[in-house]
Amino acid sequence: MKTSGLGELEAVLAVSRRRSFRAAAIELGVSTSALSHAVAALEARIGVRLFNRTTRSVSLSEAGEQFVASVAPALATIRDAIEQAGSFRDTPSGTLRINTSTGAANQVMPLFIAFLQRYPEMKIDLVTEGRLIDIVVDGFDAGIRLADSVPQDMIAVPFGDAQRFAVVGSPAYFAEHKRPRTPAELNAHRCIRTRMPSGAIYQWEFERHGETVRFDGNGALTLDEPGLMLTAARAGLGLTYLTEWNVAADLKAGTLVRVLEDWTPPLDRLCLYYPGRRNVPAGLRALIEMIREAASAQSKPKPKPKVIQKPKARK
Repeated sequence: MKTSGLGELEAVLAVSRRRSFRAAAIELGVSTSALSHAVAALEARIGVRLFNRTTRSVSLSEAGEQFVASVAPALATIRDAIEQAGSFRDTPSGTLRINTSTGAANQVMPLFIAFLQRYPEMKIDLVTEGRLIDIVVDGFDAGIRLADSVPQDMIAVPFGDAQRFAVVGSPAYFAEHKRPRTPAELNAHRCIRTRMPSGAIYQWEFERHGETVRFDGNGALTLDEPGLMLTAARAGLGLTYLTEWNVAADLKAGTLVRVLEDWTPPLDRLCLYYPGRRNVPAGLRALIEMIREAASAQSKPKPKPKVIQKPKARK
């Protein structure tokens, strides 16, 4: 890290976002000591303390709050200018910081792999977490979430197929329990409950012919990670409610069985979203273009196979 100039300002903003020197150092890819020295050097030069430090916490001082409020927009403008100048390069370069959920990240990994193969000078810093965050405040270039979770002040680029949920259980479980035909019959079943990042229990959602049902099942197990839910369902501990993408391999292999399929209609698609800034980073523009290319290719009708007629046999 540079010991003066923009490096010091980036250090202050990262610590103000993360409220931790260690977390900010990880974000910037530097050592904690280098980050601390950069902030201390700036504080010494301007003659005020920007952060209140204790052994357990870091918070902005009054002077620090005013400093960050003034510097953050100016630094964003400088970044935009640098990105705009870099857009004249033949090949995009730099790092894209993207925030998403674990499930969405697994689905979009093929896109990221293709992107990095096409643009070898680009880097992707992908952070996965269940909670929905403010990508601007936390220093991300873009986020990927279901369409209904995208903030209204963001520009959204939809991609991929519509998402659907599925209720699944193991063959061994259904050997002992009758398969439910309606959501109401789930009351007679053991259900693996889902805890949201907020701590609330997620209610299973169903809809058919205009009738909507929300269900909070009974069960001995509550989990917050899809992989653990699959393991529990395979072991016959109950029914679980996950996206089709999560359960597709098990359904194909026969290790899980789906029920109530007619009660789980298509939901929203995934969207890549970003703030409506005047200058979009060149790397992000390139990723958006790849998404649109994939969507265009998917929408084109596939050519019908040619039918080659064999000549009639002579009599």
